Amino acid sequence: MSSEITQALSEAIESLVAEGKEPSVALIKSRLADPLPMPLIIKALQSWKSSARVPKIEKVDPQPSAEARIAALEQQVASLTARLEQLENRQG
Repeated sequence: MSSEITQALSEAIESLVAEGKEPSVALIKSRLADPLPMPLIIKALQSWKSSARVPKIEKVDPQPSAEARIAALEQQVASLTARLEQLENRQG
């Protein structure tokens, strides 16, 4: 996934340069097939302006909220408790 993002940004910038246009955040954003967060576009543009290349950008999946994690853990505990009770009833 990260190489796709980096490649999409590189292609957008290269197509603008090939047309003789100065890449900007708005122009890059308009060339992208999938929307990306503005900070990623800004980072790519800044890097391209300083070193003429787009850095490798990795997409990080957002962490679940504490409430969602707690709910998942509670469900797991309930499931494990039920399995433990079944095993104890078989042996007892």
